[in-house]
Amino acid sequence: MPMYEFYCRECNRIYTFYSRTIDTEKMPACPKCNRPDLERLVSRFAVGSRLGSEEGAEDTGADLPVDASRMEHAMDALASEAEGIDENNPRETANLMRRFSALAGLKLGDKMEDAIARIEAGADPESLEQEMGDIDEKDLFKFGTGASPGRRAAPGRDETLYEM
Repeated sequence: MPMYEFYCRECNRIYTFYSRTIDTEKMPACPKCNRPDLERLVSRFAVGSRLGSEEGAEDTGADLPVDASRMEHAMDALASEAEGIDENNPRETANLMRRFSALAGLKLGDKMEDAIARIEAGADPESLEQEMGDIDEKDLFKFGTGASPGRRAAPGRDETLYEM
């Protein structure tokens, strides 16, 4: 049975639904507040199974409150461009990352934003990596942390499995 994950902005919770058939169009209402416009997520299972197939990769368990169709559109739009990037020109890679985040509707994390801006200004990526260290996956994009006014806390997860 296919399983789908959805995020409710009103409740700030992630819900898991199962379906007896594959259905990428159906959008359930929130089980708690009955809000009809939940956001489909890139599920832990989908991310983990895709990454887990690569040697040395592991499932991060991260739930991403993103619009999966918008992310897919961004990836499709930039795929051919990514293949033609000059690996010896870090500015091209930085520009592609910035364009991807804009098309996907993702806000770059502070550390990633700083690194990209410095590469665009001509900084050497290797010396930048020595100075800044590795950019952890949690530093790539910003999601609500609840740390400042107007920001939401990271979403909670409802462990109930709902029928779609």
